[in-house]
Amino acid sequence: MGSISIPKTVGGDDHGSEFRRAGLPQNPDGWITRAREVAAILSRDATQRDVENRSPVEEIQLLKAAGLTRALGPKQYGGGGQPWSVGYKLIREVAKGDGSLGMLLGYHLLWSTTANVVGTDEQKHRIQKLILDNDWFVGGAVNPRNSDLKITSEGDEIVFNGFKNFNTGGVVSDATILEGVLEGTEDHIFTIVPTRQPGIQFGHDWDNVGMRLTESGSVRIENIRVPWADAFGWSPSEKRPIKEVLQIPFATLLLPTIQLVFSNFYLGIGLGALDEAKKWTTTKTRAWPYGGDNKKSATDEFYILSKYGNYFAHLRAAEALADRAGEEVDSLYADHGEKRDVSAERRGHVAEWVASIKVVATDEALRVAAGVFEVTGASASAKKVGLDRFWRDVRTHTLHDPVAYKERELGRYFLLEEVPEATWYT
Repeated sequence: MGSISIPKTVGGDDHGSEFRRAGLPQNPDGWITRAREVAAILSRDATQRDVENRSPVEEIQLLKAAGLTRALGPKQYGGGGQPWSVGYKLIREVAKGDGSLGMLLGYHLLWSTTANVVGTDEQKHRIQKLILDNDWFVGGAVNPRNSDLKITSEGDEIVFNGFKNFNTGGVVSDATILEGVLEGTEDHIFTIVPTRQPGIQFGHDWDNVGMRLTESGSVRIENIRVPWADAFGWSPSEKRPIKEVLQIPFATLLLPTIQLVFSNFYLGIGLGALDEAKKWTTTKTRAWPYGGDNKKSATDEFYILSKYGNYFAHLRAAEALADRAGEEVDSLYADHGEKRDVSAERRGHVAEWVASIKVVATDEALRVAAGVFEVTGASASAKKVGLDRFWRDVRTHTLHDPVAYKERELGRYFLLEEVPEATWYT
């Protein structure tokens, strides 16, 4: 599959061609600037697309054209060569303009690097080159709350069958990460397959209150055949996991890595809500005339200034914590990515940095996205304004896994000095 031509995207301009002519950014600041440009484009009609529940086909093409889907890929195969700490900031920036697209970018970056964590060195390079050569956007049918997909072995192939209530971005993806359990074992297998094939049948039933543009509905998997050579981290000749590759706890690093993806698009949504509220307050909100200390402008109101100052301070602190957690993830992969020799203690230490920002980002994004109505006024609640989409987006995804369990986990880490057991959510 070759590079897909970019249609005229959001706003009616051929932004794709402009980004392609500019090429990939060459340093972290350039990547962040690129993400901000994309967010500005997405924000122009995000409210209308949200109301229409419009499938983000053109918006995914915009992410591709801007190079954001390539950010973490190796430079030798046409990627940006950036570490996760930069990838997290790109997710955050895009989410400021459109929370759904920030989420989709984050999941793509995780799924497109899955083989780096659970694959062999050969698979890691081959899959990265495959994704980048074909300019693929990657979705995933990996949801541990569902029964896992069932895998059977038939000669040189494995066959996937099953149903997932949720998948992320599948309808608009070029390739899909599948994960299931091999029949007769408790062993999990990850692989990647082209999305557009008869055995992948989407329910087109995603119509939730928030994150409406993520195409996260159900999917049925029927008789998807994959060569044993594409079973990440498995020996095709012996049909067993390669212990040296699927070492625990290294192989479980997908979990804290994606949890930090979550926190960064939560923060992006909170920051986006504050930016949109600022535009409204500075141009349309009127001062209250019956307070006994009347002001000419809403921006002179003490309570409005105080609220904005409080929101800004807490989001700024949350960003600093998110960046520190991103640096911890970078350091872990840099130190242990080749030998896969990370200890449970080191993994747990990093996981608890990630859990810390998960708690803080959840609290602050929800508080700000709901609280901005207090500093914008009743007229800002009109559907056409779209200020509600920020709260709906962050409220929807923060239900993904109960933050109370992260708080408990952090309590045991601090109070009892226990590192968390590696599970789907720790």
